[in-house]
Amino acid sequence: MRHHAEATPITTATATAARVIGMTAVLLAGSAVVAGQAHAEPGRTPGAAAISGSAAAPKADFNGDGYADTVAGAPKATVAGKEYAGYLTVAYGSAKGASTTHRQLFSANSAGVPGDPEAYGNFGGSTAARDFDGDGVADLAVSGNKGVVVLWGEKGKGLTSATQLTEGGHDGDLVAGDFNGDKKPDLALGSGDFDDKGLKVLYGGFTRDGKAAKVAEYATGHEFGPTSLAAGDITGDGVDDVFTTHAFEEMSESSEFFKGTKDGLTDKPQHVTDAESGVIADVDKDGYGDLVIRTVPGGVVENLPYDHGTVKVLYGTKDGPSTSRTATLTQNSAAVPGTNEEGDEFGKALSAGDVNGDGYADIAVGAPGEDIGSGAAGKDAGAVVQLLGGKNGLTGTGAKNWDQGSAGVPGAVEAKDGFGSALTMGDTDKDGRDDLAVGAPGEDGASTAVDAGAVWVLRGASGGLTAEGVVSYGPKTLGAPEKGSQLGSAFLR
Repeated sequence: MRHHAEATPITTATATAARVIGMTAVLLAGSAVVAGQAHAEPGRTPGAAAISGSAAAPKADFNGDGYADTVAGAPKATVAGKEYAGYLTVAYGSAKGASTTHRQLFSANSAGVPGDPEAYGNFGGSTAARDFDGDGVADLAVSGNKGVVVLWGEKGKGLTSATQLTEGGHDGDLVAGDFNGDKKPDLALGSGDFDDKGLKVLYGGFTRDGKAAKVAEYATGHEFGPTSLAAGDITGDGVDDVFTTHAFEEMSESSEFFKGTKDGLTDKPQHVTDAESGVIADVDKDGYGDLVIRTVPGGVVENLPYDHGTVKVLYGTKDGPSTSRTATLTQNSAAVPGTNEEGDEFGKALSAGDVNGDGYADIAVGAPGEDIGSGAAGKDAGAVVQLLGGKNGLTGTGAKNWDQGSAGVPGAVEAKDGFGSALTMGDTDKDGRDDLAVGAPGEDGASTAVDAGAVWVLRGASGGLTAEGVVSYGPKTLGAPEKGSQLGSAFLR
């Protein structure tokens, strides 16, 4: 699986690896990061996301220039000899989209980042961006097995300093939103490590010494913590809600809907249908966020890798996700590209934003198990399908398929690349339309760099996503380690 042409890398992967090119300001320096072979990480669901207030994705702008920045994780990478220690990359936005020359690299081994690399620390596996300290610039929360770290954004500079936000192990999911309606972003953490409660919320504002205004824990009613989180305003009251998914051993369990109120999340969640993952966005522009999920076939988690994949929409109401107004979409649905095939995993990754600027939220659906062409060469090459929102909700009208065989998309169709394994949206070129970042963690880099991973950023346009001006990069382009890093296996929530 050859990787496409690489841009000139940063000169070393040591102290200069985290420097923002073209800036004289001092930034967090990256220490040497040594990569090794990694294995598939069990129990993690990439692609869950948050979207609040409008159809557009929340803007992760760490230097205050108005361009959204792209955060891509390599949580399976070996760092300082520690398997699955992980790292993340930041490609800053520009008039030409995500920039591969204006970038940063962070791991738990980076100077200024609290803690040390730990085996299975999964740094970069779950991230969330909001303006946590209220200075007008987005900050980045990162989970790991030593707790949650916040990398602080600074206008004109980018991510410049870091603080330990929580102590103790947390390598579970993160999602940000405003769960009490005070216009200050809050951070939800999903894990079974918090007194068996399962869900913990740090309410803002936050101080740069790592203190939240309030901390609360919520029982999910499940033995283990959530497998994924999503946030958004389903009830249309201006306060974000939280959606959690659950599983026990090989079986899925009911998902939970936590309504946001002026006092924070409600203590008693509402049961929702089983799901692997979800995203909340207003696809019909009626003022209620809609819950878009990937369903679990027969309620058996072990069947997910062999599933063709089904996406279900539970439309928002003042009381939460509707049980009567729903829609189901597969690759056999009218106007949706492709055909239901075993192992496609349509819906494995989901992301929301407004790719054509019409005010309706659109959904990108990853199908990392999609076979492209015939024969072994295209087995599990992967694809992404764009589904557009509209007055009738989410439908196949205007749907598009993207893979490495699509015109204008760099690279080549190759087996087990897993294009579409993780997704995120953001307006990287500040044109009023969201762009889509797509991860292919199985993409190879140099001749010996198996599973280096790579990222593609497709630009939004009036007709939807386009390959015109597409940006693509692998670890080598960013001065990061390649072999086994699987860059693009996780993105910003």
